[in-house]
Amino acid sequence: MAILSHPERLSIRGPSVYEDQARRTWLPLVTATGGLLQVRLRQVDVPPGHIVLPSPLPPTSMPWGWALHPGGRYLDSMGQFWRIVSHVGADGREEMVLELLPGP
Repeated sequence: MAILSHPERLSIRGPSVYEDQARRTWLPLVTATGGLLQVRLRQVDVPPGHIVLPSPLPPTSMPWGWALHPGGRYLDSMGQFWRIVSHVGADGREEMVLELLPGP
């Protein structure tokens, strides 16, 4: 089921764990296909202090956070825009795919 209400912000909470404004946790999976960088964020309950295996990208390559902007885009902490490719939900969980937009 498609979801039209996106998190206003996603902030790093720990290694490979992001948290939205509702304190829900999201785990990223980074993929690069055909020169396009995508991040699949899956909403999963991660208890505080729980250690999660890191993303394949080094921590310096992942943004510290994303903020929702008009037009279905997120601006990350490194000044890059990401478009929302999809945002779906099933069984009370959400999954969102973001794709890095080319720079100016």
